[in-house]
Amino acid sequence: MSQKIRTKGAQALGEALKALRTMASATILNLQDCEIGDDGAQALAEALKTNSTLTTLYLQNNSIGSNGAQALTEALKTNSTLTTLNLRNNSIGENGGVALAEALKTNSTLATLNLERNLIRDNGGMALAEALKTNSTLTTLNLGGNSIGDNGCVALAEALKTNWTLTTLDLNGNSIGDNGGVALAEALKTNSTLTTLELWGNSIGENGGVALAEALKTNSTLTTLNLGGNSIGDNGGVALAEAFKTNSTLTTLGLWGNSIKDNGGVALAEALKTNSTLTTLDLNTNSIGDNGGVALAEALKTNSTLTTLNLDGNSIGDNGGVALAEALKTNSTLTTLNLEYNVIGENGGVALAEALKTNSTLTTLNLEYNVIGDNGGVALAEALKTNSTLTTLNLESNSIGENGGVALAEALKTNSTLTTLNLGSNSIGENGGVALAEALKTNSTLATLNLDSNLIWIKGLLAFSEAFKVNLTLTTLGLDRNKTTGNIALVLLESLESKTTLTTLNLGYKSIEDDEALALCEALKTNSSLIALDLQSNTIDDNGAQALAEALKNNSTLTTLYLQNNSIGSNGAQALAEALETNSTLATLDFQNNSAGDNGAQALSEALKTNATLTTLDLWHNSIGSNGALALAEALKINFSLTTLYLQNNSIGDDGAMALSEALKTNTTLTTLDLWGNSIGDNGAQSLAEALKTNSSLITLDLQNNTIDDNGAQAMAEALKSNSTLTTLDLWRNSIGDNGALALAELLETNSTLTTLSLGYNSIGPKGAQGLYWVSQTTSCHILK
Repeated sequence: MSQKIRTKGAQALGEALKALRTMASATILNLQDCEIGDDGAQALAEALKTNSTLTTLYLQNNSIGSNGAQALTEALKTNSTLTTLNLRNNSIGENGGVALAEALKTNSTLATLNLERNLIRDNGGMALAEALKTNSTLTTLNLGGNSIGDNGCVALAEALKTNWTLTTLDLNGNSIGDNGGVALAEALKTNSTLTTLELWGNSIGENGGVALAEALKTNSTLTTLNLGGNSIGDNGGVALAEAFKTNSTLTTLGLWGNSIKDNGGVALAEALKTNSTLTTLDLNTNSIGDNGGVALAEALKTNSTLTTLNLDGNSIGDNGGVALAEALKTNSTLTTLNLEYNVIGENGGVALAEALKTNSTLTTLNLEYNVIGDNGGVALAEALKTNSTLTTLNLESNSIGENGGVALAEALKTNSTLTTLNLGSNSIGENGGVALAEALKTNSTLATLNLDSNLIWIKGLLAFSEAFKVNLTLTTLGLDRNKTTGNIALVLLESLESKTTLTTLNLGYKSIEDDEALALCEALKTNSSLIALDLQSNTIDDNGAQALAEALKNNSTLTTLYLQNNSIGSNGAQALAEALETNSTLATLDFQNNSAGDNGAQALSEALKTNATLTTLDLWHNSIGSNGALALAEALKINFSLTTLYLQNNSIGDDGAMALSEALKTNTTLTTLDLWGNSIGDNGAQSLAEALKTNSSLITLDLQNNTIDDNGAQAMAEALKSNSTLTTLDLWRNSIGDNGALALAELLETNSTLTTLSLGYNSIGPKGAQGLYWVSQTTSCHILK
């Protein structure tokens, strides 16, 4: 039986412990994002010592530090049922990593351990490596994003020479470099169990790439190797190609972003002619050019195993596009071809269309950001009339005009397989829009249609309104950045009142005006399908907001509403607030860059006292002062649903910060508080610091661009000596000097939960900078200076 805890902090912990005590059949416990911290981890650890049913424990994103990890370690020494432990994105640091490694030496049941993004560094990596030499049950170990360097990697590689159980090792986003790559390569020559090795983003160069290639010539177990985001270059690519001629086990190879040029591309293509195991090859963001594209096309004519080929961002032009199209006529295995961000023009587009008339395996074709033009669009449309396998076609930003839009619409009338069509950022215009709407009346398969930025005006939008009366399959429609003038009230009214399947509607960026918002609101009162509505960057004013508010009182499906960058004032905010008092579905309200003012903030605060569903409220740049902040603070004392509050770029000052501080002493659900640019000085910072001494839920506090100096920073440092949940503190662009920096540096010597500290653009001199530098060598916190 699985149990997902949906509350936060102490309440979440209580529910978890109760489940462990009373649910004899509980095998999976999910506490992800529950903010239990070290104290919660310690309590869970005690329960695990006697529990005999739990097999899976999810603890990611919980601000667990080294103390919590050490407690879990003790539990693992005696627990005999847990097989999966996920501690991703906590703050266990080196000490926590070393402790868990010690437990692995005796534990005989844990099979999967995820420690991604915990800053265990080399010491933690070396300790885990030592444990792997004797552990015989762990099969999956995720150590991504842990600042592990070549020393830690060399140790892990040494362990792989004798370990016979680990099948998956994830080291993505570390800094193992060539030395680490060479060491792992040496291990792969004798290891016979590892099947997946993730090494993306590790500063591995040519030497590391060549060494790993050499290992693949004899290794017979590795099936997935991800080397993306490194710098193996052409020589590394050529070496890997040579290895593939004899390797018979690797099925997935990630080489994205590796500075591979046409020589490397040609070599890999040559290898594909004889290789019979590789199914996925990712070469995106390299520079293989037309020569590489032509060579790969030639390989596809004989290769019979590759199913996915990713060539995004490779400077492939018409010659490469035409060659790949020719290959698709005979290739019978490729299902996904990604060619976005290349320079394929009309000839390439027409050639690919011709290939689709006979190809019967390709399901996804991505041509986003090429230049196939109208003729290319028309040709692809003609192909869609007979093609019966393609389900996804991405043609965004391809200079397709009305002719292409009309042709694609005609194809949709008979095509019965396409489910996703992306035509964003083209110029299909009114006639193209009308034609596509007409096609939707009979098409019964298309679920997603993106027409953002296509110069569709009133005539086209009215046509969609008519189409929605009969179409029952479209769920997502993107119409951002289209109509700029004229009234489309009828469109919105008829579309949403009659449409029963549409879940996402994007009408942002000057797509509607205030009177049209009124019609939209009428539709929302009866619509029962829409979940997300994007109305950002229009000209909706108080009247429109008041109409939306009326709709929200009746609507029971909308969960996300984007209203940022409109012209809504305090009256509109007050109306929306009144709606929130009864609405029980809206979870996200983005109101940034309007003019709610103190009156609007006070009204929203009243709503928060009773509303139990809103989790995210964005009030960025809304002319809110201290009175508005005071009201919001009062609401936070009793609200138990809001987790994220954005108040950046207002004017709450010290008084507002002090009021919010009082609320934080009792609030147990808020995890993110953004007070960027609010004229908060030392008094406000000191009050917030005092609150942090007892608050156990806040994870992120953004105080950048205020006027906090050394006194405020010292108060923060003192508070964080006892706080065990805050992971991110942003003090960028304040007035902090050496004394404040030194206090924060001293804090980091003992604090094990803070993972990010931003101190850029302050007044820190050499003394403070030196103190921060020295502590950065041992702390698990990432200091941004």
